Amino acid sequence: MAEGDKADELYALVMQQLDDDQAQEIVAIPLEGKSSVADHMVVASGRSSRQVAAMAQKLGEKVKQAGFGPVRIEGLPQADWVLIDCGDVVVHLFRPEVRSFYNLERMWSFEGGELKQGRT
Repeated sequence: MAEGDKADELYALVMQQLDDDQAQEIVAIPLEGKSSVADHMVVASGRSSRQVAAMAQKLGEKVKQAGFGPVRIEGLPQADWVLIDCGDVVVHLFRPEVRSFYNLERMWSFEGGELKQGRT
């Protein structure tokens, strides 16, 4: 499988899992050509710290089970803002208040990039 196909497959898995776990306000920001860190950044919210932590752990397990290798997860103890580094896809899960404070979508969309909205 080509590297781009693998990244797209991982991205689809992440988006599906977040939707299945009822993440709110899912926004995908394409990073290809803008950053060497990842091809996609996904920002989503959970209703509570408990939901954010559960979504992060489940996403990490699903990505590993699907054969994409280990996932780095940071921020779990507090679960206000959890970063899930899946390699080609970086996911930021927030509690709503914390998300609005940091406003990552605005910071990364300044170049006129297209945002893909998910569940609201």
